[in-house]
Amino acid sequence: MKLRGKVHNYGANVDTDAIIPARYLNVSEPRELAQHCMEDIDSEFLTKLAPGDIIMADTNFGCGSSREHAPVAIRAAGISCVIAKSFARIFFRNAINIGLPVIEIGGHEIETGHQIEVDLERGWVKDLTANRRYPISKMPAVMVDILNSGGLVNYLLENGDYILADPH
Repeated sequence: MKLRGKVHNYGANVDTDAIIPARYLNVSEPRELAQHCMEDIDSEFLTKLAPGDIIMADTNFGCGSSREHAPVAIRAAGISCVIAKSFARIFFRNAINIGLPVIEIGGHEIETGHQIEVDLERGWVKDLTANRRYPISKMPAVMVDILNSGGLVNYLLENGDYILADPH
């Protein structure tokens, strides 16, 4: 799985309320959530995006409450992946479960506006603008398969790894 897009940088401790403010949690439609993604920390976020763009952040991205709405809003806004030095663990799992790639990268910072390419299977991020490549941990094959399926539910449906119980 290779991803390519423009970088949008954010700092440390971007919490789930900054990603999708609590006042919109009565909405579950992804497209509607996307309309409010990041609006409290970057009111121009949606106007700067192109499909496939990438969020890059410092440490502890997705901290705060464990709402699934946060990665859903990011993905529905057209972001192809989130790269950070570290993630809140619940956000990390929620992101994988809904099919949003999340990548931990060491002390490397790529400037806002740079075009990058991410290769999840080979384990690297390439800053195409600066012509630099950075190693990342390779994702386990099952996680790449989950992402390629569009999330955990689709993966399970495609692979028959469970039995649907008929409640009747």
